Amino acid sequence: MKINGEHFRSIWFDHDSEQVMVIDQRELPFSLKCISLNTVDDTSIAINQMAVRGAPLIGATAAWGMWLATKHDPSDSNIMQAAEQLESTRPTAINLSWALNRMLTIILELPQHERAKAAKQHAEKLCDENVETNKRIGDYGLALLKKMFATTVSIKPINILTHCNAGWLATVDWGTALAPVFKAHEAGIDIHVWVDETRPRNQGASLTAWELQAHGVAHTVVTDNAGGHLMQEGQVDVCLVGSDRTARNGDVCNKVGTYLKALAAFDNGVPFYAAVPSSTIDWSCQDGVNDIPIEHRPDSEVRFVTGITNKGIIEQVRITPETSSVANPAFDVTPSRLVTGLITDQGIIEASAETLSKICPRWASNAPS
Repeated sequence: MKINGEHFRSIWFDHDSEQVMVIDQRELPFSLKCISLNTVDDTSIAINQMAVRGAPLIGATAAWGMWLATKHDPSDSNIMQAAEQLESTRPTAINLSWALNRMLTIILELPQHERAKAAKQHAEKLCDENVETNKRIGDYGLALLKKMFATTVSIKPINILTHCNAGWLATVDWGTALAPVFKAHEAGIDIHVWVDETRPRNQGASLTAWELQAHGVAHTVVTDNAGGHLMQEGQVDVCLVGSDRTARNGDVCNKVGTYLKALAAFDNGVPFYAAVPSSTIDWSCQDGVNDIPIEHRPDSEVRFVTGITNKGIIEQVRITPETSSVANPAFDVTPSRLVTGLITDQGIIEASAETLSKICPRWASNAPS
């Protein structure tokens, strides 16, 4: 995608400096700042402190972290220690362990003197694959929006509600749930996006809105709890969300509050789709509601909010009583019965174990039962 006409990925290898670079998403939307990752510690901190976030991008970042670790010390013990360190950073996004397992399979089969080169090549390959995967999700989602546009021309534009950020900043490029939006905009389809702010970190307001305005897509930021009202008023034609982990039965785990949007969509007859790359499917997880681990983030994210003052100063302010208890679950699980369909890189399918197993039968059959 582009920022001020210049193409960016969210993570890339800078060949001039020979450094892994990422956009520091903690600084958005107030400033565009890029930081370098030079060690596995840098990479772990970037993931844990959410300089990078979004399941596909977390996986890609971890892959580069494995290269950095291997370049420093290609021994089995160091590589395994790096993988354990990276895997502990975020518990919910399955792409993290998926990417680490891919890297370990490649690295550990080689002699030590060949490992660093192979790790770098595979990290680059994994990133390129993610871009192509997201393009395909965008194409399948675009076909869906074209069909909606053709049958609802009297009530233009198509109003899309999204929750949290599943744009290109959450991936290497294009995004998942927003890939169809970007493609529809480029195809000349009249669309408008309702952007949930998604407290406490406000990734919808700070990241999704920033991406959409940079790309020229019409959008409106709304409070997390406005979605149900908008659906009752007939102002939402379709919900498009991402997924940090999808169980093999079609349950979808996404930013907390997604479940409530799905309930409202179901009650109001609004189609609810989740954009799901194959790498986000946890074939070992039979039941998402009961089996997906939910990350609980620090209290400080709820107690404090970051903003910019009239003088252009970025500050944090406390918004809760000092002694109040705080709970901060970062995700929730939407049962498959509330999901109209999954937009995957292999087509739009029903959210069920049967249809999911058909798109990747080898992975599904190898998963523990």
